[in-house]
Amino acid sequence: MSINFELTRNPFGKLVLTTLDGVVHEGVAAVRAFPVQAPEDGIALVNHDGKEVAWIDRIEDLPAAVGALVREELSGREFMPEISRIVAVTSFATPCTWTVNTDRGDTEFVLRGEEDIRRLTADTLLISDIHGIHFLVRDVRELDKHSKKILDRFL
Repeated sequence: MSINFELTRNPFGKLVLTTLDGVVHEGVAAVRAFPVQAPEDGIALVNHDGKEVAWIDRIEDLPAAVGALVREELSGREFMPEISRIVAVTSFATPCTWTVNTDRGDTEFVLRGEEDIRRLTADTLLISDIHGIHFLVRDVRELDKHSKKILDRFL
């Protein structure tokens, strides 16, 4: 697939987008349109004013070097650990502290209330802690029996 822009990184580490007609946008940011349901699809490149300057349908359709820059920018911008196991909870009444294993390491967080567990799809959950950090459970069916048992008490 051919793209209608060039994407590079300047010496200060900022992304620079140059359009085919030579317009240069320094310090662009990559923003996912659908971060949970389709994290590799629908990426906007926006300038420092938040105006979209380019659209990417699918990261995998980009040339490898450009795709790597976009993924790198997204990973530096976003922080949403994915829960792989719920080790323990201090109580089944809220607020309570959860001990979990995530793709970013083991951690603990405080769940303020059951309303902070949102169902995004039938099998996908978004859990917000007391500080507003979001934790993703991509597929409840893939959790171990112990984790599912704990989740069932809150859902």
